[in-house]
Amino acid sequence: MPDSVDNEASAAASNEGQPELRRRRDRRRSEGDAWTGTMPIITPNDSDAPASTSAPLQSRSWAEAAAAADASAAMVAGSEDAAREDSAGGDSARGDSAVGDASREEPRRIPTAAAPAAADVTPAASRAGRAAAANAPISDFISSPGSFVREQKPRPIGGFRGMLYKLTGGAWNLGPSAKQREEDDLARRISRQLQGSYNTAVLSLKGGIGKTSTTVGVGLTLAEFRGDPPCAIDANPDSGDLVERALGEGIYQKATPRTITDLLKNVDNVDSLTALARYMHHAGRLHLIAGEQDPEVSDSLTAEEYLRIRELISGYYSIALTDCGTGVTHNAMSGILQSADNLIIAAGYAVSGAKRARSTLQWLAGHGYEELARNAIVVITDKDEVSSRVDKNAIEEHLSGICRQLIAVPHDRGVADGDLVTLDVLRPDTRRAYKEIAAAIVDGYV
Repeated sequence: MPDSVDNEASAAASNEGQPELRRRRDRRRSEGDAWTGTMPIITPNDSDAPASTSAPLQSRSWAEAAAAADASAAMVAGSEDAAREDSAGGDSARGDSAVGDASREEPRRIPTAAAPAAADVTPAASRAGRAAAANAPISDFISSPGSFVREQKPRPIGGFRGMLYKLTGGAWNLGPSAKQREEDDLARRISRQLQGSYNTAVLSLKGGIGKTSTTVGVGLTLAEFRGDPPCAIDANPDSGDLVERALGEGIYQKATPRTITDLLKNVDNVDSLTALARYMHHAGRLHLIAGEQDPEVSDSLTAEEYLRIRELISGYYSIALTDCGTGVTHNAMSGILQSADNLIIAAGYAVSGAKRARSTLQWLAGHGYEELARNAIVVITDKDEVSSRVDKNAIEEHLSGICRQLIAVPHDRGVADGDLVTLDVLRPDTRRAYKEIAAAIVDGYV
């Protein structure tokens, strides 16, 4: 093995024309083995490790891991910029020594358009780049799972598409049909969350044209699709039969005859939904307040009394349907119209029914309820199955221009018989019409 003195002599000889090599050798000598060039071994328990060495980055989520990676990249970019600045300064200081060494030629670097020379990068630009990297938005992989999971096509129900889906075990999914997409859109509109309590009044100038059956059918539809149950109030002064149409005559007669009059007598003592339930009837998730059946008392409901009932109901239900009496001039009608958010005008396909519906809208517009008349929903129920001589299209055109929406309910014996109304026995077209009415009601709330 050569003597260390000889090594130092040879190193001194080589130092004269190679200052860069001398500088690198001195740096290795201060950090490790100067002759072999091996790096010092650092163990996890090495107490002599520099204090500036940072601990391994740990993260508790993908978002934190991404943030740590971006921060590390910014630090590395900053270090490289600083190194390029030092290198540019060192090269200018060495100057003539590097050029005078004819025995060694520095490899030429060809600059590219994407990577400018290090001399063009100023310290201000480096700081700006580091600041931009630190302030760059960090993608949150936890809150954006859609980046990793493909959106699943909705499952078809019924028809050829549904049959094909079942036969192939879901391998062939053609998606829902146009009709199913329309049904899904109706369900979405009906089930929208509401902020506050709203009231829809159902009225007409003529009896027996589907006013109460529409209230029950729409109320049951709202109860089916909404997360919160609706409430229907029988404010008909002529011994209304709202509860009988929802529960059935026999069930209502066996039940305790709780009416709106009983609720008014104890309205000040009702301070919870449990207390209110003692005066309610329930047809599934549809909650109902029965009208007074005594002819001597039924016409005594005033506007102030109705408003007290409405104020009580608004604390527990987001949607209330009020089945009004025939006409618009009875005692409670001013209170009903005052608290209504929108109206349903019941009409029939008879010529007289269409004229009465138009007269109702004109009366409302002429007595300070222009907004209610303009946003009213006219429902034409083919209760009596009129003959082909009646031009249904002409009647619909006659009414459609003076209201927000006109919806036709086809003839259905489940409605025309005047007895119990249940969605299970109604025709699909009838149920579809009630869905459209319910969706139009909620549209008027939002």
